[in-house]
Amino acid sequence: MGGEEIVEDKVVDIGLKDLSKKLEEFAKARDWEKYHSPRNLLLAMVGEVGELSEIFQWKGEVDKGLPNWEESDKEHLGEELSDVLLYLIRLADMCGIDLGQAATKKIGKNAIKYPPKLF
Repeated sequence: MGGEEIVEDKVVDIGLKDLSKKLEEFAKARDWEKYHSPRNLLLAMVGEVGELSEIFQWKGEVDKGLPNWEESDKEHLGEELSDVLLYLIRLADMCGIDLGQAATKKIGKNAIKYPPKLF
């Protein structure tokens, strides 16, 4: 799972480990590490999931790609999704979990548990 970073108006791929390092540096520079306990990070992430939920709360079902949404609404959605992702990455780090490895392993388990239908 990767993201993108804009560097001088150029979009580049960025991975979980890169995001993790940036989050660690960000927290250290602000002396926030003392607040980044697993519990605090989880509660912060849950709050962000609530904010994400509010975006969809009264919209009913939406089409893939959100074709009927304003660009400002899509940008807001991207910000809230990013907040959840960043807290999740930081939480995994503080718990000593390699999130990329854990996610890859989980996909493999799910592939065995839920094999494709053969028609």
